[in-house]
Amino acid sequence: QVQLVESGGGLVQAGGSLRLSCAASGRTFSGQAVAWFRQAPGKEREFVAAIRYSIGYTYYADSVKGRFTISRDNGKNTVYLQMNSLKPEDTAVYSCAAGRNPIYSRIGSAYEYDYWGQGTQVTVSS
Repeated sequence: QVQLVESGGGLVQAGGSLRLSCAASGRTFSGQAVAWFRQAPGKEREFVAAIRYSIGYTYYADSVKGRFTISRDNGKNTVYLQMNSLKPEDTAVYSCAAGRNPIYSRIGSAYEYDYWGQGTQVTVSS
């Protein structure tokens, strides 16, 4: 069993930055993919970014490419989401998820992830 705990959300002005953390306990992320998803009020959950933990390959939604960076710290068994140039439309609850490595075409599908954190609120003011 894996427990995921997110942290780092908050309120920031447009153009600002935040760094989210996703820490795992119970087992390591090794051999898994870890992803960030977000859900804004009244909208469906959407894929943000993912990383294949063991080899470091990263994937991004077009809406965040060039602004967000997903990374990992092997020693801390933690995945980060660095968010720069934030926009009001980035406002959402951000959740991290872990699962066995999905194939490329499924990397952004929430159904591929077995473990989820509780989510952290990110609010970007204009």
